[in-house]
Amino acid sequence: MRVIAGTRRSLRLVSPEGKDTRPTQDRIKETLFNILQNDVPGSVFVDLFSGSGGIGIEALSRGAARAYFVENQKTACDCISQNLTTTRFTQDGVLFKQDVLFALTGSIRERADIIFMDPPYDQGLERQVLALLLENDRIADRDTLIVLETSLHAETDYLPALGYDIIKQKRYKTNQHIFLKKK
Repeated sequence: MRVIAGTRRSLRLVSPEGKDTRPTQDRIKETLFNILQNDVPGSVFVDLFSGSGGIGIEALSRGAARAYFVENQKTACDCISQNLTTTRFTQDGVLFKQDVLFALTGSIRERADIIFMDPPYDQGLERQVLALLLENDRIADRDTLIVLETSLHAETDYLPALGYDIIKQKRYKTNQHIFLKKK
């Protein structure tokens, strides 16, 4: 795994071993950031369920002003810290070693321009996070772009009823990115 583009292009990143995290493949990450390329420079980027931190670090490398990383697994947090040091983004990246729902209700105190979330598949966590974000304009308002990475077979019919417009949906071989905004 590596940084694809930007100021830290080609730097190698470490990722937690085991099956608890699924680092986004380089080609999928590249496609994602090609879609986001005009939104990232100068943005406040939030990487929920961060794993290795590769998505938030890619955003910083491509010009995001700040990135917040939220992860509660110790080995993943250690990888994020190491990756922030390797890429020299320790001043621009803020790591919250805690549960995502807790971080969204108290720790993150800045409105995000882009929120990326890659929760464990098929556990319903994305629905909880999206419901919480609807109630919290301090972190996400109608201009905030929310990107959900999920399995191909994940149910998405609830999104409009919950209060979100689906802006775009990009399907890959094994997963998908759903781009959302509050209605």
